[in-house]
Amino acid sequence: MTVARTVVVSKVRVVATTEQQPWGRVDETGTVYVREADGERAVGQYPDGSAEEALAYFERKFTDLAGQVTLLEQRAKRGAPATDIAKAVASLREHVATANAVGDLASLTVRLSKLGGAVEELTEKQSAEAQAVIDAALVERTAIVVEAETLAAEDPAKTQWKQATATLDALFARWQSHQHDGPRLPKNEANDLWKRFRAARATIEHNRKAYFAELDTQHRDVRAKKASLIERAEALVPRGAEGVSAYRDLLEEWKLAGRAGKRNDDALWTKFKAAGDAIYAAKSEVDAKENDEFSANLELKLELLQEAEVLLKATDRESARGALLSIQRRWDAIGKVPRDQVKPVEERLRKVEAAVRKLEEDHWQRNNPEKKARSEGLASQLNAAIAKLEAELEDAKASGDKTKIAAAQEALDARKVWLDALG
Repeated sequence: MTVARTVVVSKVRVVATTEQQPWGRVDETGTVYVREADGERAVGQYPDGSAEEALAYFERKFTDLAGQVTLLEQRAKRGAPATDIAKAVASLREHVATANAVGDLASLTVRLSKLGGAVEELTEKQSAEAQAVIDAALVERTAIVVEAETLAAEDPAKTQWKQATATLDALFARWQSHQHDGPRLPKNEANDLWKRFRAARATIEHNRKAYFAELDTQHRDVRAKKASLIERAEALVPRGAEGVSAYRDLLEEWKLAGRAGKRNDDALWTKFKAAGDAIYAAKSEVDAKENDEFSANLELKLELLQEAEVLLKATDRESARGALLSIQRRWDAIGKVPRDQVKPVEERLRKVEAAVRKLEEDHWQRNNPEKKARSEGLASQLNAAIAKLEAELEDAKASGDKTKIAAAQEALDARKVWLDALG
């Protein structure tokens, strides 16, 4: 009996509050209904509580649904993947249509419909953005390929291989990083780019190996040449100073022989230079002895130069020529001077010889018969022209014609300058 009374009391409370909820009601059995456009739909029962509690329970379910729709709208605004949003919209739309909840379910359906339209826009936008990302990635990866192909196209003989190898390694690291961290590229385009990159890398490796193989061959040939030059240089050492000229010839051959690799070149040059040092050391000893022997000759030639340099101011060509001939004979008779003094003393004597030679040339220019005849003939013509112009100037002055006076005076002055130049 107690249970029955509770049910009755509960039913009375339900009936009393039914009209206060616009979206639902509770009947006397505790069944809760939601109002929709085409009528009512039972959404469940809440027999052990009041009408307010029953409606509140199903209103909370509506609030949960509304919250899910709101959350989905926010995700769409933040640019969540369109496919995820589309799946959620479809699921929620189905759930709302049969939801056991009390509230404005129709408004949730409208909001979900709007989300569906937004999803289409979002899909297009994200597709465009995704394509832009892929296009940019293709450009970046293509740039890596082009750099590798450019490196592969270089002349192997002119390539800096240490730098080229480092560059290739860096390009491959960029490729791997881009492939790992970048967007997934269309399979065909990705494969084509990889084939190009792989081909370029293979070409570079082939060129590098071929270059160093050829370089090794060249180095072997150069080592053989330089070893032979070392033997020939060492054979000159016993000749002492007499071997200097031949060693210089060997040095020219050495310069033309090429490179044998830094380590080998340094070792080979040390041996070749050691032979040269021995030869030049012998020559230095000879030069030192000669310098001692020829120092007296130097003193004699310096005294002779003082006598010779007086001729730099000479004006009589015949006496200067005779004096110079005497000096030259005595110069040759004195003999050699120390090697480091040969050039200075010879230059001083050459200067004196040039001065005496100029005296001869000046005399010849003044007394050249042909030139003298031409000069005399021209002088005669100029004197005649001057006499004629002087007469014309007098006539012009007599006439008072300033123009004629100026012209005659100018012509007369020019002829006199020419005559002075013939001198």
